[in-house]
Amino acid sequence: MRYSQLMLPTLKEDPAEAEVISHKLMFRAGMIRKLAAGIYSYLPLGLRVIRKVEEIVREEMNRAGAQEVLLPCVQPAELWMETHRWEEYGKDLLRFKDRHSRDCCFGPTHEEVITDIARREIRSYRQMPLNLYQIQTKFRDEIRPRFGLMRGREFIMKDAYSFDTDEAGLEKSYHKMYEAYERIFKRCGLTFTAVEAETGLIGGSASHEFMVMAETGEEIIVSCQSCDYTANVQKAEAKRTRLRARGSEKTLKPLKKMETPDMKTVETVTQFLKVRPQDLVKTLIFETDQGVVATLIRGDHEINESKLEKLLGCGEVKLASDDVVYEATGAPKGFAGPIGLSVKIIADYSVESMVDFVTGANEEDAHYVNVNLGRDVKVDQFADLRMIKEGDRCPRCGKSLSFSRGIEVGHIFKLGTKYSKTLKATYLDENGREREIVMGCYGIGVGRTAAAAIEQYHDEDGIIWPMPIAPFQVIVVPVNNKSEPLMETAEGIYRLLSGSGVEVLLDERDSTPGVKFKDADLIGIPLRITVGEKNLKRGLVEIRRRKNGETIVIGKGNTTETVLALINEEMEASLRA
Repeated sequence: MRYSQLMLPTLKEDPAEAEVISHKLMFRAGMIRKLAAGIYSYLPLGLRVIRKVEEIVREEMNRAGAQEVLLPCVQPAELWMETHRWEEYGKDLLRFKDRHSRDCCFGPTHEEVITDIARREIRSYRQMPLNLYQIQTKFRDEIRPRFGLMRGREFIMKDAYSFDTDEAGLEKSYHKMYEAYERIFKRCGLTFTAVEAETGLIGGSASHEFMVMAETGEEIIVSCQSCDYTANVQKAEAKRTRLRARGSEKTLKPLKKMETPDMKTVETVTQFLKVRPQDLVKTLIFETDQGVVATLIRGDHEINESKLEKLLGCGEVKLASDDVVYEATGAPKGFAGPIGLSVKIIADYSVESMVDFVTGANEEDAHYVNVNLGRDVKVDQFADLRMIKEGDRCPRCGKSLSFSRGIEVGHIFKLGTKYSKTLKATYLDENGREREIVMGCYGIGVGRTAAAAIEQYHDEDGIIWPMPIAPFQVIVVPVNNKSEPLMETAEGIYRLLSGSGVEVLLDERDSTPGVKFKDADLIGIPLRITVGEKNLKRGLVEIRRRKNGETIVIGKGNTTETVLALINEEMEASLRA
């Protein structure tokens, strides 16, 4: 491809709305343009990268035995009503009516559609295991789309669904997809890790997220330095502390109410009472689809709402409104406490070993001190409710945990019979008995993977594409397009490389060398061949690696051989990573 013929509108300045580096650089490198909030057009350079990622995904899914399908974007409401997700999914689901006033949605995911196919087409255990996948546009109506392709409303996704006769079969399918995902992200040239994760709105019994490691990532990854425990911060378990002996009633201090005028925060209350935050127990009231519940957690900890949702089996939990808090406790927010509550009380494990602690008094401007479990507070259930934090120990081996950041690019789920049960997708086993199909679900954000690669590989000059997903492998830059010898050499190299199967861009523009070099660095082509007058007089050209700035000066007759060797080296390095 010739630069002058390529639609490549590079920009010198970052777009005002861009917050993360991938959004800034994709916009400046002429890869994407915004149509509406969270909706982007892919320009030629951006689409080349997307197609590279899709090709790798498709090859590895096929290699794993999955079969490609293409499912409709528009889905009838009736299917979603069968699984109850029409109401549960919330405002992220783009709903509309067709000309016949039938309710429809633009698919954010395809569990309902694929399960409908399964219940119509799968009759016997002999038809399984089966894995079907697609690469297709999805739409989730995010309330605050941001970060460019990282959190858009419209996006390209690969989703796959496995069908098995039992849990053992699902385990094999899940493991096969786990290994396929490892190969996919290795082949993309990315540094990544797989972590235990929550199942969220998709549902199921277990899941793993595949995270591209990046300092700018919005996800926090928790990993053990001594064993193989890894999880995202929402899923990470808090190690349960050993219970201390409480002693007898006689050793406990007497309960006492203290005035705490206008003191609603942990900081103000503990400073006033001259105690530590870990000596206070927060009482947080939540609204759930099972009614109002109260949660107790140590003052220096935070509630993990995902853990509470999973514990209660709720679709969603949310902090109660001021009115609900007052109705449940008789006090405004900031003064709620567990003593005398008539709602269900769930306490974090960190509260189990506490004695003589501080709580709200369910009375404005008042707190209790010397509160104790059993004597003063009856807890209905203890559980791991808290968000893990720096300094915590591994729940498996008790050793140190480390915290890092990553970007979710893939997510796999063990769905079990969540959808086959509600949609009545069954099969006949070898004894002729009807059984529910056991399912798995496996997603990859294609555009998100491209954006994550930029977050991981960039510098102050622009993008540094890994060779496997670069839009072009080589850019040829003659420093002066008015020089006939330079242009003849550049054209010759361009033709030879193109004829050898190399994806090459020839920058034959009438621009200064500085402009050409800046653009080459911005768009991140892995290898730059510079044809300059001084070197050419000696029959030489310069090859520069984008990733580290290393330069090689070689005879122009050795260009093709050298370039092919460098490409192969970088492609193989990505597989070894």
